[in-house]
Amino acid sequence: MAEHKKVRKAVFPVAGLGTRFLPATKAVPKEMLTVVDKPIIQYVVDEALEAGIEHFVFVTGRNKHIIEDYFDIHFELEQTLRERSKQAEMTLLAGQLPKAGTVSFTRQQEPLGLGHAVWCAREIVGNEPFALLLPDMIMKSEGKGCMKGMIDLYAQSGGNIIAVEECAPDQAHKYGIVGVGEAIGDGFRITGMVEKPAKGTAPSNYFINGRYILQPEVFKILETQERGAGNEIQLTDGMLKLLKDQTFAGYHFRGTTYDCGAKDGFILANVAFALERADIRPTVEEGFKALLKGL
Repeated sequence: MAEHKKVRKAVFPVAGLGTRFLPATKAVPKEMLTVVDKPIIQYVVDEALEAGIEHFVFVTGRNKHIIEDYFDIHFELEQTLRERSKQAEMTLLAGQLPKAGTVSFTRQQEPLGLGHAVWCAREIVGNEPFALLLPDMIMKSEGKGCMKGMIDLYAQSGGNIIAVEECAPDQAHKYGIVGVGEAIGDGFRITGMVEKPAKGTAPSNYFINGRYILQPEVFKILETQERGAGNEIQLTDGMLKLLKDQTFAGYHFRGTTYDCGAKDGFILANVAFALERADIRPTVEEGFKALLKGL
């Protein structure tokens, strides 16, 4: 098996305004909304940590300083916990922090789309492959996390990796869909990509779920990428150009993805993760059954 350059860095585009969650996001970044008792962004960072990521690059915007503060030591809080002998809480806080010097922040001054947000990280990422994790999406699986599975597939295939899931064929028009080629490991070669294909024209029912491993050549493409849908610089357009020169593989994620950028996905994520918690499951389950019974 050929060795491929290690994926050490991950990019998190967190500059979005979160308008679907107004008025809450007028003061609180959508990435800091909590699923049970952890911010959405913590679940995504934990997934990257599990995969062995060493450097975390956040592409932020105005009023996102709370995210930077969250991934820092809170001296006054920790001092109070120490004085009150709250050891469990201190351990919990320490466990959320990446190691000192492994977190970077850069600004996306204009809301020009995901492709532009990725391009804003170019100087920090440099000339090496990197992971990209959309912070609205949190994954739940029985085995290894989505990004860990992608890293394993990357070790086999190299190139670029996109995580995909299956949807009902009649729902494919709602998603970014990939074309399916030969099998490789826990996935397959990608033959093409199309964003929200017209009904009945999708090349498969495998949709892109918000996790990527990309080679640094994508930065050069995004630098001159014309604006596409929504008058924004679209990452998919850049990947299609990269596909002409480099291989792409799809990692078939077998789990559940919750789109916490939408109200329904956010609520479902809270229920799903609450039911995994031994300390609150009995109450949540009882209350949830009562709600369902009343429908």
